[in-house]
Amino acid sequence: MNYFRPAIASMSGYTPGEQPKPGTPIIKLNTNENPYPPSPQALEVLRNLDSEWLRRYPDPYSRDFCNAVSEALRVPEDWIIVTNGSDDMLNILIRACAEGKERQVVYPMPSYVLYRTLASLQGAEVREVNYPEDYQLPIAELVAANGAVTLIATPNSPSGHIVPLDDLRQLAKSVSGILAIDEAYVDFADYSALSLVKEFDNVIILRTLSKGYSLAGLRLGFGIANPNLLSTLFKVKDSYNVDAIAILVGAAAMRDQKHKNICIDKVKRSRGKLALDLREIGFKIRDSQGNFLLATPPDNQAADIYQSLKEQNILVRYFNSPGLDDKLRITIGTDQQNQKLLQALALLI
Repeated sequence: MNYFRPAIASMSGYTPGEQPKPGTPIIKLNTNENPYPPSPQALEVLRNLDSEWLRRYPDPYSRDFCNAVSEALRVPEDWIIVTNGSDDMLNILIRACAEGKERQVVYPMPSYVLYRTLASLQGAEVREVNYPEDYQLPIAELVAANGAVTLIATPNSPSGHIVPLDDLRQLAKSVSGILAIDEAYVDFADYSALSLVKEFDNVIILRTLSKGYSLAGLRLGFGIANPNLLSTLFKVKDSYNVDAIAILVGAAAMRDQKHKNICIDKVKRSRGKLALDLREIGFKIRDSQGNFLLATPPDNQAADIYQSLKEQNILVRYFNSPGLDDKLRITIGTDQQNQKLLQALALLI
């Protein structure tokens, strides 16, 4: 007997990056975590947590965190929905919008492969539109796909490119469904598309505290959109999808923009230096607006280099898929970690 829906039984699950236990002596440059610690204010909240916050159910609307986001980003509190990481926001969105062949999920590729997994879980068909070599947004093809939800990651992973606002504006005007702009890496970028939620009632911006705020282990994200759009998404959200600790710690981190910005500046400086250093030893490097670089080593050595680095306790990301199988995605670490990576690579090239 087959206990599962055919779509689930036949699908391939999402494969996360390797995640060794904390304290393992590994230079971890594979899952785009911020190399610097979270806000001291957030850690102080965690240290002084009252047990009453654990005994009671959390606020189902995460209002303290919404208030912190509102102050930091200057958006009204009722334009915010809080989720268990931005992946939860994606899941809510696809569950609310997508179904079968008639309500497809559309996105350009290569991009975040979890989009495909979440659509498969919902039993929705996907339309993957290939990016051209220069990563210009294929607006006409995306519009023609007529998605119930169109997903655009900007900055995009693994490419690191950012989509021009005028392209996103044109797409928002032209699609018939929801345009979800995934800004997981926006803290490392030159600009955001946040202003578009005020221009278009079909646009939602997705954010996370995993990258810029060094809180990947906390699992906290949020969406920003017109309240009319959010009102239906709230129907799909689990009642208590965000725990009380995440709400308190996340609010403190969001209110400490100074600490976040200091760490972001360090990552940006290191990103520029690492790109130059990698080019000097023969890598082709795309300009990046994320906290990572998409690097093409010489002589099609990506798979071998990935394995050799792993044997030296240095993890980078290798995607064994068409168009990416000759490349490595390298998270920006501390300058010391980046230097150890370069030393190891110099012996392999």
